[in-house]
Amino acid sequence: MKRIYFDNAATTQVDRRVFSAMKPYFCDIYGNASSLHSFGLASKKALEDAREKVATKIGAKHNEIIFTSGATEADNLVLRGVVYKNAGTGNHIVTTEIEHPAILETCRFLETQGTRVTYLGVDKNGLISLDELEKSLGPKTLLVSIIFANNETGVIQPIKGIGRIIKKYNKKNSTKIYFHTDAVQAFTKIDIDVEKMNIDLMSLSAHKVYGPKGIGALYVKNGTQIEKITHGGHHEYNFRPGTENTASAVGFGKTSELFEPASYKKLENIRKYLIKKLKKDISDCYINGPSTSSGQAPSTSSGQAPSTSLRTSPETGNVLNSIVNVTIKGAEGESMMLLLDKEGISVSTGSACASSSLEPSYVLQAMGVPKEEAHGSLRISMGKDSKKDEIDYFIYHLKIIVAKLRKLNPLI
Repeated sequence: MKRIYFDNAATTQVDRRVFSAMKPYFCDIYGNASSLHSFGLASKKALEDAREKVATKIGAKHNEIIFTSGATEADNLVLRGVVYKNAGTGNHIVTTEIEHPAILETCRFLETQGTRVTYLGVDKNGLISLDELEKSLGPKTLLVSIIFANNETGVIQPIKGIGRIIKKYNKKNSTKIYFHTDAVQAFTKIDIDVEKMNIDLMSLSAHKVYGPKGIGALYVKNGTQIEKITHGGHHEYNFRPGTENTASAVGFGKTSELFEPASYKKLENIRKYLIKKLKKDISDCYINGPSTSSGQAPSTSSGQAPSTSLRTSPETGNVLNSIVNVTIKGAEGESMMLLLDKEGISVSTGSACASSSLEPSYVLQAMGVPKEEAHGSLRISMGKDSKKDEIDYFIYHLKIIVAKLRKLNPLI
């Protein structure tokens, strides 16, 4: 049976070049990177080389990269670390309704400790309003945390515009509001420059971009006031104690070096082809978010995000070219996913971190998709090696499955 993997937003296959780079650090160069003998120094050099590669990819300095166990830890370190360190000056966070659970659940935890959180809504294309963002800022605001590219829809937020607003507010009011973005889905797919985008903190993860699981990174701009949330040794510039995962860090560095927006360029045409086939062969389906893809974060001269309507195909260029989120009326998402899996096709119904929930996607509901329709959604997330013939195979089986499910649906 043919096997097709369209769940790259959940995780990716480790690139064999990445795996080859990692192998020596399991059995040959195995010293503790904090040890001062030759075994340790060899591991330390590899760790610092990897740190430099990740930093270079986002325009950061070498000492601004903190390796973590993943983006979830990085997100927790940002939110809790900023609140704890700056408790005497403020108690307010601004985020969105469509963040990854690592952000939303941490915000809910902090609310139980007295932190006030503003959850910005989004329009029908999943974009925040920069006007609403600006209105939400106040003298007690410590942090703005807004996802770079959404993990369910691929929608890219106007990061440059957000950075400009926060910088302008800080200058006018002599305050220091930090800007954090979860850039897990955007990393290597979009050109990122933390200085030009006025980003203070950024969460990254290797396993979404052909690196190993269990390794992430947090960019912390020099001078940012943040408290560590775990205690032990003085590793990772005293931000994150624990023996460093040298092999995985090497893998993260290698994948940072190998992949860039050009690596995913062909997916732009494949995504367009997928959307064309969906609209042609599957009746009563629509794309959640813009239909066109882009390798850049959207921003107009005013910094305002473009606003478009939901069930159209606007040429706005503000969605990753690797993700298509589609709602199919009359067919339940989990049923489609399981039946497709029987045909060797792996897709998802949303974020892998929320896949055990029976509730429909909170991201789609925030975009105005009715709850009953959100139940009928699929996320197709393609990878660098995805091909058009795989799209044809997917559509062929999806058409059969949708017809079968609709026939069994008593409401149709």
